[in-house]
Amino acid sequence: MMNYLLSWMIFLPLAAAFLVGVLPASSRQAIRWIALSATLAQLVFGLILFFGFDGSIQPKAWADAFQYVELAPWFSLQLGNYGSLQVDYSVGVDGISMPLIVMSTILLVIGVASSWKLTTKVKGYFMLYLILSGSLIGCFASLDFFLFYVFFEFMLLPMFFLIGIWGGPRRSYASIKFFLYTLLGSLFILIVMIGLYLSVGSIDGAGAQTNTFSLIQMMDGIYLSNTLLSPESGYVLWGMPLRSVAFILLLVGFMIKLPAVPFHTWLPDAHVEAPTAISVLLAGVLLKVGGYGLFRICYAIFPDAAISMAYPVAVIGLISIIYGGLVAMAQNDIKKLIAYSSVSHMGFVLLGLAAITSEGVSGSLFQMVSHGFISGALFLIVGVIYDRTHDRQIENLSGLASKMPQYTFFVVLFFFASLGLPGLSGFVGEVLVLMGAIGTESLTGVFPRWIGMVAVLGIIISAGYYLWTLQRMFFGKFWTREREWESLMRDLTIREWLMLGPLAVLVVLFGVFPSLILDPIDNSIQFFVERVLDQGHYFLNK
Repeated sequence: MMNYLLSWMIFLPLAAAFLVGVLPASSRQAIRWIALSATLAQLVFGLILFFGFDGSIQPKAWADAFQYVELAPWFSLQLGNYGSLQVDYSVGVDGISMPLIVMSTILLVIGVASSWKLTTKVKGYFMLYLILSGSLIGCFASLDFFLFYVFFEFMLLPMFFLIGIWGGPRRSYASIKFFLYTLLGSLFILIVMIGLYLSVGSIDGAGAQTNTFSLIQMMDGIYLSNTLLSPESGYVLWGMPLRSVAFILLLVGFMIKLPAVPFHTWLPDAHVEAPTAISVLLAGVLLKVGGYGLFRICYAIFPDAAISMAYPVAVIGLISIIYGGLVAMAQNDIKKLIAYSSVSHMGFVLLGLAAITSEGVSGSLFQMVSHGFISGALFLIVGVIYDRTHDRQIENLSGLASKMPQYTFFVVLFFFASLGLPGLSGFVGEVLVLMGAIGTESLTGVFPRWIGMVAVLGIIISAGYYLWTLQRMFFGKFWTREREWESLMRDLTIREWLMLGPLAVLVVLFGVFPSLILDPIDNSIQFFVERVLDQGHYFLNK
């Protein structure tokens, strides 16, 4: 089983979805337990992956960087004079993908627990949820661009239906907007994927050419001579090197998923209308697919364009940090506030990656993992209030600390974790990103240090909207807009404790001992940074 660990994590929930599909719709409890069992199995496999991962490996090439590798021919196609097309089922993990996979398995279990009380179309809901579960792991584990794209698209349809069928009053609008934005990004990625396929491959001794979608060959720069995206080809489009155009298309495609300003407008609508569990996955995992795509595909395959465009990418990250925070401060719907805070915090991911320094890139990846746990918990917190009142307006509740002290404890913990209080996981990622961004001028010269200095304002703004929300909703005299809500303000149930408790432990644990994440990923990050800078400068000089 260890030899096929990643395949088990990908296909077990898909098999569970098939099993749910053959059960009668009336078997609601059995369906719930099948979904929970499948995601718990994913979690167990994820923990085996985490503890079995060897972070001491120092790769010299991308082919050496991956562990738990599975490789099998999927299909091939003879193209006559154009050689042959080879698509492989190729999966594996390195220090970049491993923590994201483990984080995903934890949130997937919590998402099932959050959906336990669902009574509407239970069978369809959990079938889509399980398909989404397998697709997410497949995205993070794929080492073949074609396979990655298949899983990337597979995530789109389940999420569209989960929002469109089980969402709020404006669910149709939100789901269609989510679908169109993500589809647009997918088309940009598809264009570049085809260009890379035409440019990457090998020629055997007989002169037969084989093109490939292998991400490893793409990252190692194994290009066929004088092809569309080979560094020495010199092809130009709109007065810009074709590789830079491809980088921009990928950047936009993955920034839509991240999301970054100005491609973020789908996110608040999707969050507001999505059920609680889907908001948890949307913020905790799906946004990280965008960040992961920037790491694995955008920066690793086009390091020359990453270096030359670091300045505008950093500016977009900075704008996302400040703009997202300011808009969050203006919200009265607490769910929309947290959605815009995600835009702000994912801006740190973009800024750290743009710096191309060890501190910045490590902070960017750490921020993705930390934000996954924190944002998942924040949307669960909103779900607690919404389950009781079916209302999310901040101005309609006050003094909740006197009636719900346990709930208030978790709210305070996760609010302070999100705003970057030392000792909690949110602090570590943001500080590393700022260190990398401020120090980048002297280390790599990719953009000036004032960008990192201005980004500090994002932490101040986040403190403003979180503390203001705490003051309005939780402290002062107890009051609710509707008198009947007063009897509903009961403290946390056991199920809610079981969802929020593990996330609280992880946020504190990774805040006090960040080495639990940073040590296993360190060699992978060092290799990533060195590879992007060395290969990028080499390609630029060709």
